[in-house]
Amino acid sequence: MTKIGLEIHCQLTNLESKLFCSCKANYRQFEINENICPVCMGLPGSLPRLNQDAVKKATMIAMALNCSTPEKIAFFRKNYFYPDLPKNFQITQLNIYGDTSVGGPGSIMVGDKEIRITRIQLEEDPGRLIYEGTSSKNQITLVDYNRAGTPLVEIVTEPDFENPKQVREFLNILSDLLENLGVSDPSLEGAMRADANVSIEGGKKVEIKNIGSFHDLEKAVHFEITRQESLHSREIEIAQETRHWDDKRKITISSRSKEEALDYRYFLEGDIPWVTIDPAIQEKLKSEMPESISSKKERYVSKYNIPNQVADVLSSDKFYSDLFEDSHTESNAKEIANIITTDLMGLVDTREKREASKITATHLRDLADAIQTGKISRNSAKNALHEIVKSGKELSQVMSDLDLGNVSDESELLTVIKDVISEEPQAVEQAKSNPQTINYLVGKVMQKTKGKADPKLTLDLLKKQIE
Repeated sequence: MTKIGLEIHCQLTNLESKLFCSCKANYRQFEINENICPVCMGLPGSLPRLNQDAVKKATMIAMALNCSTPEKIAFFRKNYFYPDLPKNFQITQLNIYGDTSVGGPGSIMVGDKEIRITRIQLEEDPGRLIYEGTSSKNQITLVDYNRAGTPLVEIVTEPDFENPKQVREFLNILSDLLENLGVSDPSLEGAMRADANVSIEGGKKVEIKNIGSFHDLEKAVHFEITRQESLHSREIEIAQETRHWDDKRKITISSRSKEEALDYRYFLEGDIPWVTIDPAIQEKLKSEMPESISSKKERYVSKYNIPNQVADVLSSDKFYSDLFEDSHTESNAKEIANIITTDLMGLVDTREKREASKITATHLRDLADAIQTGKISRNSAKNALHEIVKSGKELSQVMSDLDLGNVSDESELLTVIKDVISEEPQAVEQAKSNPQTINYLVGKVMQKTKGKADPKLTLDLLKKQIE
């Protein structure tokens, strides 16, 4: 039996400042080693000051994952020596005196599988190592401390995963949940990272670190299971160790023996007192939390009759969900959901494309109304949407510029319809006995009008002409 547990590190990217100082949490906008101060560099005489908003955001994550939230939390020093840790210790949390981390035991469902959450702790991110050089002989390691001190939430699970696919599904669910809460943007580089602990039946636990993406994590876990099974089949002992993922060779490589908690010499952080989180504050945070993804999906299906699959896609992505919420009415909700999931997602399928996109809720609302009132065909609406995303022009302007308005003049349409009838006598005869064949003729009219014929009017006029 395979057991897999995760340690997921999520930066609270939507905060203004770091966890214990006033340096910016958004370190990505700075030149190397520009976003630092005496506190996050651990210089003598500097004292940390806890970011209260970070505690609130971390508590919201704990609530969303159905975790218990204690009234008192404490911070500890985790001592280890590594170039990216300027203080030579990390301020983190540990459950020595009961549940004193920001989140206690909880759970989340992945399909019909319950994944237990062991704890959620708030801590500071270390700096970032940058490797330069083409080979081990000329490689040098540089350190960028801009990230040091960034607020980080670590989510530790029980070893409840049985295969890499469950791991990937869980991370996708968690990523959507964090984005929906408005506490983190997981699409930013390094904003969401995960280490995996893998063991097979009868073997020791192996930790895999240095994994850059969810896709790589899935591959790393799969490789490690195969490696351990191979060792076990040859009766070779599986060592308890930390291994790193080699992205180039797509294998795990031994890094060091696995540390125990005692190796880190944890002790209470004397410069940060115990923090009391009043139950009234917890209730206030709970009331301020945005609607959950599952609740949104249920509402989209029950209130607007949106298909389950469409509602699932729409509710789980905050960018599309926000667009939908800002643009829909009860009468056009289904149409807007269709535009977003069928057409828009293909146009803005990366972070860069979303940021460059000029589309607004007003554009979507106008487009849905134009489709429903027959002012524009669905085919022409796709062309209009493409132009709107690029330019941000109003729909009326786009329709005029590209000549996308429906052909709804009866006499003009009749001329085209009569041409089609004369060109397709066999289809016309079939339509008299098989009404479904008329859709073929509608398609021919659409071709001749470049998709601009009013579909309903075209169908009505075709029926009259055939009769």
